[in-house]
This record gives sequence, structure tokens and C-alpha cells, in this order.
Amino acid sequence: MGKNSTLIKTLAIAGAVLVWLPLLAPILFSILFFSRTGFIRFDYLMPAELFLSTLIGAGLLFWVGRRARLDVKLLAWGSGLAVGFLIISQGLAVVSGLASGEIEPEGIWWLLVLALLIAFILADLLVIVGSVRLLRQLFRASPPTDLPAATG
Repeated sequence: MGKNSTLIKTLAIAGAVLVWLPLLAPILFSILFFSRTGFIRFDYLMPAELFLSTLIGAGLLFWVGRRARLDVKLLAWGSGLAVGFLIISQGLAVVSGLASGEIEPEGIWWLLVLALLIAFILADLLVIVGSVRLLRQLFRASPPTDLPAATG
């Protein structure tokens, strides 16, 4: 990694935080709401609403992984699947009339959009797993190179 090791590790941590944010935010807000009101309220659409955070974080992680010559296949696949599932689910919501409120959220269209949203969240989890793997590879203890070799 060389001279930029600190910068690369910092960017990797920032990317991981951005990737984790969309899935952790609804859980945190639900806990805070429950602690104040005693009611459970969970916004299952928040990961899709905060997708830009995931996209920027995955881009940072992908760049860091390529720069450090580490495996980024899981990040690439997860990001690609997440983008695809989100675009398809939102397009289906618009075409079917769910997005405009033209039809009620029920029936086959609602189930298809919801299934695609769940697939998007699962793909987002792939990106998170990829971020953990990348961070583990970056922070793995490497043997010091300035010590003399052991004889024996």
C-alpha cells in the first residue's frame, strides 16, 4: 500500500460507514421512537431512500479495494444487484400506479414491488459483507519488512 496507507484505510472506513448507514438508520430511529413513545414504528423504505449513501460508500470501497489490489467482486456484485433491484422496483411502482397512489397497496403489484425491495435490501447486505471483508483485508497485520529473516 505504501505512503497512502493511512488515507486508504480512512477512505475504507468512511465508505463502510456510508454503506452501513441506510440499514442501521431505520433500526436506530425505531429504537429512539420506541423509547420515547412506547410504540414500534419501522420505516422499511429508508434503505431505498438513503441509497445514495450506499452508492457513494460502495464506490469508495471499490476504489480502495482496486487501489490496494484486494478482492472487490462481492462489492461489485452487491452494488450492481442493489442498483438493478431498486430501479426495477421503483419502475414497477410507477408503472403499476402504486407510486402515485392510483391503486391501493395490495394485490400482486404490491407484493412484486415489496419482493423487489426485499431483494434490494439483501443485495445491500452483500455490499455490507463485502465492506467487512475489505476492511479485514486492509487491517490484517502484515509482517514487518525491516526485520532480518530468521535462521534456523
